[in-house]
Amino acid sequence: MSFNHVVAWIDHVQAHVIHFNAEAADHEVIKTVSTHPHLHNKSGAVGSGRAAESKAYFDDVARALSTATEVLIVGPAQEKLELMKYLITHHPAVAKCVVAVESSDHPSDGQLLKYARKYFLKADMLR
Repeated sequence: MSFNHVVAWIDHVQAHVIHFNAEAADHEVIKTVSTHPHLHNKSGAVGSGRAAESKAYFDDVARALSTATEVLIVGPAQEKLELMKYLITHHPAVAKCVVAVESSDHPSDGQLLKYARKYFLKADMLR
C-alpha cells in the first residue's frame, strides 16, 4: 500500500513514526540506543546537562521518513527541533519533505494519527 504522508512524534527516548493515507496506516517505533539522556552536573561546569544526541537514532528516524512526500514532525520538547536541524545537515532530501514542526504532548498513536490526518486535510485544502 502506498503512503504519501508521515507523522513522527519524537522525544529523547523514542520516535513514533506513522505512515498513512485516508484508509490505512502503518506504525513504527524507533528507540534510541542511548540509555543516559542526562549527564551529571558538576558545580561550575558549562553545558546543558544533556548527553549528546545519538546520530544513529536520528539516522534511523530519517530512514523511516525517507519514503514520504510530506512529513509532519511533532514532540514535547527540543528533540523535534534537534531532529529537524540534523535532517537539514545530514538528510537534506528528507528535510525538504517536512511541512511543519509542531509542539505536542504525549498522544497515543491513535490520537497522533487523528491529529495528522486533520492537519494534512487542512493543508491540502489550502493548496
